[in-house]
This record gives sequence, C-alpha cells and structure tokens, in this order.
Amino acid sequence: MKFYTFEIVIEKEPDDPGYFAYSPTLPGCFSNGATIEEARRNIREAVQQHVAALQAHGQTVEQRERLVHVEELTVGVPE
Repeated sequence: MKFYTFEIVIEKEPDDPGYFAYSPTLPGCFSNGATIEEARRNIREAVQQHVAALQAHGQTVEQRERLVHVEELTVGVPE
C-alpha cells in the first residue's frame, strides 16, 4: 500500500448549515458534510477515489514537499 499526503480545506457553507471540503492540490476533488467531522470523513473518501482514478488512467499523483497548516485564531485586543 502506498500512502499520500494532501492538504484539505474545510469551510463553512455560506448559505447552508453544512461544511464544504476540498483539496487545493487535487483540482476537482471536493465533498461536503453536515459537520466538520463528517466533511473530513467524506473528503478522505473523495481523495481516495480521486487518487485511484488518477492511477487507473496512468496519471501521476502530485505530492508537495511542504504542507501548509491553516487554522482559525481568535485574539482579544484592548480597546
């Protein structure tokens, strides 16, 4: 079994109660879910299927050397 690492982004849907998930390193690979956890599970499955399809068509699976970690940070500033 070969393992791959991909960046994923999970964003709150602006007009929906759910979450949208995608991988910037795999154009066209996206999913969604009612919760962040569900979106994470669903994008994992979507990425696995996407990579399998690339391999089935003899295409290379690009890997970035440096991953980016993004998270939300809230700070308080005195007025």
